[in-house]
Amino acid sequence: MGESWGVWAAVLSSALGGTSIGATRYLVPAIDPLAIGSFRFGIGFLMLLPVAWWKGGPCPARRDWPGTAGLGMLYFALFPILFNASLIFTTAARGALALSTLPLLTMLVGAAMGSEALTARKTIGVFVAMLGVALALVSGLATAPDGAWRGDLLMVAAALCMALYSIWSKPLIRRSEPIRFTAVSMGVGAACLIALSWRRGSFEPVASFGPAQWGAAFYLGAFGAALTFYLWAFALERTTPTRVAISVTVNPITASLVGATLLHEPLGWNLILGIVTVFAGIWIATTTTRRAAFTAN
Repeated sequence: MGESWGVWAAVLSSALGGTSIGATRYLVPAIDPLAIGSFRFGIGFLMLLPVAWWKGGPCPARRDWPGTAGLGMLYFALFPILFNASLIFTTAARGALALSTLPLLTMLVGAAMGSEALTARKTIGVFVAMLGVALALVSGLATAPDGAWRGDLLMVAAALCMALYSIWSKPLIRRSEPIRFTAVSMGVGAACLIALSWRRGSFEPVASFGPAQWGAAFYLGAFGAALTFYLWAFALERTTPTRVAISVTVNPITASLVGATLLHEPLGWNLILGIVTVFAGIWIATTTTRRAAFTAN
């Protein structure tokens, strides 16, 4: 399978991730960020485990265990804490816009570490996609709760965790099987979150959960964790971290649709224009000119 499969897998992963922002915002009033992360990645791990066993393939090698565990704590423990906490202070639309800094952060960190070349076409594509996000969400950005900037900063910190994971995990994923690598690293992160949640008594509000809250928690585990992060690992195995990361600009589109439907957050006419601009940016960043393709051959 070529790079295009990786790009499309990343786009689908990011679209599902956007719906997870809306589901997380729905659960935030009922339960704290640690418990939300515990449900999301605990359920996700339990769903990935039998699939990883059935599919077979190499597990992370012993020499990769420390790196796999460290990345699990970075991406599946610290990232959800920052991600969920940010949505206490800001709206789904603003949170998604802050998360869309991921491709820029990935591009800059990757270039600084020498893992990926910084090209003019890729840079233009990233900024065009980010412009599309701003256009799509401009109406939602105008109305925000007091202190929303705190949530925005927390989400940018979460995006940095995601950028580092995307860059550092790529060689480990290539030496393993994507589902097995994702299951192991997610299991490590979920164990950390569950232990912290248990110690803090974060599961106590679960006793008052109704069908809607349980449905949101299951959705986060099945689609927002198991499927979303398997597709992300699948994409990282097949294309560059920046080309994967730029797909996250699809995330705010689905987040704003869920926010408008479930949370009654504002949604303007500019969404269509934003969607077109986002996909134009993705196309620019993930394709090459004929001259560049000829040179590569």
